[in-house]
Amino acid sequence: MENLLSSAPSLATLPDRFVFPPDQRLPASTCTVSLPVIDLSRGRDEVRRAVLDAGKELGFFQVVNHGVSAEAMRAMEAVSEEFFRLPAAEKAPFYSEDTGKPNRLFSSTTYEIGGERYWRDCLRLACGSPVGDTKNDWPDKPQKLREVVEKFVEPTRGVGMELLRLLCEGMGLRPDYFEGDLTGGDVIINVNHYPPCPDPGLTLGLPPHCDRNLITLLLQGAVQGLQVSYKGDWINVEPVANAFVINFGHQLEAVVHSSLPRLPQIAQFSWLIDVFFLASMQIATNGLLKSIEHRAMTNAAVARTSVATFIMPAADSLIGPAKELVGEGNPPRYRSVTFDEFMRVYRTVGARRESVEKAFKL
Repeated sequence: MENLLSSAPSLATLPDRFVFPPDQRLPASTCTVSLPVIDLSRGRDEVRRAVLDAGKELGFFQVVNHGVSAEAMRAMEAVSEEFFRLPAAEKAPFYSEDTGKPNRLFSSTTYEIGGERYWRDCLRLACGSPVGDTKNDWPDKPQKLREVVEKFVEPTRGVGMELLRLLCEGMGLRPDYFEGDLTGGDVIINVNHYPPCPDPGLTLGLPPHCDRNLITLLLQGAVQGLQVSYKGDWINVEPVANAFVINFGHQLEAVVHSSLPRLPQIAQFSWLIDVFFLASMQIATNGLLKSIEHRAMTNAAVARTSVATFIMPAADSLIGPAKELVGEGNPPRYRSVTFDEFMRVYRTVGARRESVEKAFKL
């Protein structure tokens, strides 16, 4: 509990445990490119093309008019900020460094391999379906936390599922391909809190990483901090009112993995090359495309709180290429694994793209 940044007194200097060695400090962004903002209320063909074009260029995008009410989003932001303002004694019962606990409060050691610590606190909540069945060990403060999360997570998951259906349409898979076990795990909510940092140039809120799940929907709040890798530089993701930032994880890469040389032979899969760019599929394209990494910066002036919603496979689901996308002359290049096995390896090798690719390559 003593590691919790949100309960620590204000610091004039950055503690040594948060200071990165000079060769690991990442340069500031100089990129002026912005993420596309896609209006999901437009016609389906237009939306699909916009999603594909955005992914082809950047691999990340923002969506608006997605069906999650502005009231639900603002309430989620407000209750998240309120939680981290609670006195330390009221947060202490939920603090744990046991990574096996589905619901816990912790300080940022998620990606710790070399000993560095990251300037973030996190409240992680596992949400079953319906949400009300799996929240017995959630915090009971703030008073409205459970109600607010329940009203937020169900429609947010629906947005993610609709985006996955769009992918299915482009890849020639049946529309419900990603339903069932592949999205049958808990929806994980990470409420990330980045307090003001004494020296943002010496540390990070989160290091460069790729997500471990299928699809992530980020409510990033009004304070800028997310950056996306782009052509050797970093894009600052500008906050957009009532938007989700969307990106795709390692599991989606594995499920739709194939290789580009086979695609031109199949006319009905004319969207497929774009879809591979969309998911930034290092595994899918046999190394021709790279997974998109992202990181969280800190700032000295104000705190930043974001809410990441992760749609996860069931623990025992087998993650591998869709049979429709592999065949003679186009064998799988990466081994199929259960999601449980993937997570064990992920926690060992870390979240960097190169490490995960090496661990699962045949």
